[in-house]
This record gives sequence, structure tokens and C-alpha cells, in this order.
Amino acid sequence: MRATGEFISPSSSSAEVEDAAPAPDAVRCRVAANPLERELHLRIRMEVFVREQGLFAETDRDAHDDEPLTLHVLGLCGAEVAGTVRLYPLGESGLWKGDRLAVLPRFRRHGVGAPLVDFAVRVAGELGGREMVAQIQLANVEFFERLGWRRLGAVADYCGRPHQQMVIRLSAAADRSPAPG
Repeated sequence: MRATGEFISPSSSSAEVEDAAPAPDAVRCRVAANPLERELHLRIRMEVFVREQGLFAETDRDAHDDEPLTLHVLGLCGAEVAGTVRLYPLGESGLWKGDRLAVLPRFRRHGVGAPLVDFAVRVAGELGGREMVAQIQLANVEFFERLGWRRLGAVADYCGRPHQQMVIRLSAAADRSPAPG
């Protein structure tokens, strides 16, 4: 899957983006810029969460996908779309949710997941967020802890499988890694 048009975060301008072609395995993240890219995002989620993992029977789409403040992020490995994450503000002031982190199987050893998580955390912080929460599959809890997330409460059922709610302070996350560009 290929995507065109580059911007790093909602606040970046085209002058901040390098024109050079990416290295073959370089991982870059950006918010889906048009309906085609949003569809690529949704197709990756369908492949991972419906077909591969069976977390959802027919689709993982929900009302958050159509909310105007929801950001659908693409992770690119070189020029190919390799993964996704979705983020959106919750009703509470400054609280954001990150979810639907999905990396296609053939890209799972290319280091796509961490840049997607870091991008979501950084963008939510840029947009005024103070904390981000996520429901994490148990096999991925240590991965998120290495990225600065902490466990919140006990393991609970989410989409029919055990998940750990986790949280990260956005200001602390923004301090630990520089913004791309």
C-alpha cells in the first residue's frame, strides 16, 4: 500500500518536510491527509483486527472514526503504508485516547510500532492534551512500558480479550523525544 503527500503533524508545514526520498526501511508517521489515505488506514485495521486477530466479527470501525477531532495516523516504512494508530480527545479536559495500533505482519520486525505510538503521544500533546490512555493487549504491555507508559488498574476484558489499561503523561512524553522534521 502506498501513500503520497507528507506532513509530520497537524502543526507542521510543507516547508518543514524534507523532499528527499526516504531510506527503504525508514519509518515515518503522519496523519491521513485525504479520503484515500484514511481508507488505507481502515484497511490495515480490518486486516489486523478482523481477519488476523478476530477481535471484531465484521469491522472494527466505530463512532470515533467519524468524529471530526479523531486523527487517523499512517506509519510508513519507506514509501509503503505499514501500520496505523488512531487518537482522539475524550470528554475530560486534556485526556486523549490512543487505540487501533496495527502493524501489518510483514512489517512487524521493521520498528514501525514505537514511532506510531510516539507520534500519537506527541501530537496529542501538541494539541493540548495532558494524558493519553489506551487498552493494551497483554502481550504488548512491556513494549508500552519501555515507551514510558504505566499500568492503570487491573487487567480487564476489552473486545472479548484481556487488556491492560495504560496511561502516559503527554508533557513527559514530549520531553523525551524531539518532534520529527
